[in-house]
Amino acid sequence: MALPRIATADVLRTLEELYPDAQCALHHQNPFELLIATILSAQCTDKRVNQITPKLFSRFPTPKDLAQADISEVESLIMECGLFKMKAKNIVGTSQALVANYDSQVPRDMEKLTQLPGVGRKTANVVLSNAFGIPAIAVDTHVQRVSNRLGLAQSDNVLETEQQLMKRIPKDRWSSAHHWLIEHGRQVCLARSPKCELCSLATYCRYFKAQAKLRGKARSRAKAASLMDDAGNDVGSKTM
Repeated sequence: MALPRIATADVLRTLEELYPDAQCALHHQNPFELLIATILSAQCTDKRVNQITPKLFSRFPTPKDLAQADISEVESLIMECGLFKMKAKNIVGTSQALVANYDSQVPRDMEKLTQLPGVGRKTANVVLSNAFGIPAIAVDTHVQRVSNRLGLAQSDNVLETEQQLMKRIPKDRWSSAHHWLIEHGRQVCLARSPKCELCSLATYCRYFKAQAKLRGKARSRAKAASLMDDAGNDVGSKTM
């Protein structure tokens, strides 16, 4: 069941209070660097990407530079981020497309961005939101998990989750909410062993409620088993 409107407002208010300084964790100085860093972040931590990009951008600081790069050299610079062969091909291909079609500028348009190699809706939304200040909600693994646990969305499909969040969250808070949900997912609402005891939003959480129900059933079974043991012991003591 989706959260009522008043509960959604309370969730957003609480998240804002918890993470007032939440922002994009990928280091970048311009839209091009953010675009490349976000492509590299697929199935890789932001921390690891931030360790890789200084070397990459020192060697290839502009789209034109990276467009002319030798793939094997790019691979050697980014191999620590995983899937490096595919990512090297994508970031060089994206740079070539920027040079050829957009005068080396990153487009401010979802359709144009998602036509670039290695760029899906999540990456495009990250760039639109953080590089250009265009309201967007990028659904990564943290946003998907936390929003569904809290009832802000109800879907296993990231596109449906994005659409549901856009309907439930005021447009002027889309970008901020994206960062709040990520921080909550990283710090508290972990994929495995979430820190429910520390969560200010546990009362809204479907995962917490389901776990509490399971714990209640386990206690009931344990109590019933204990009563049966006690009864058996009483009968046994009387027959001795």
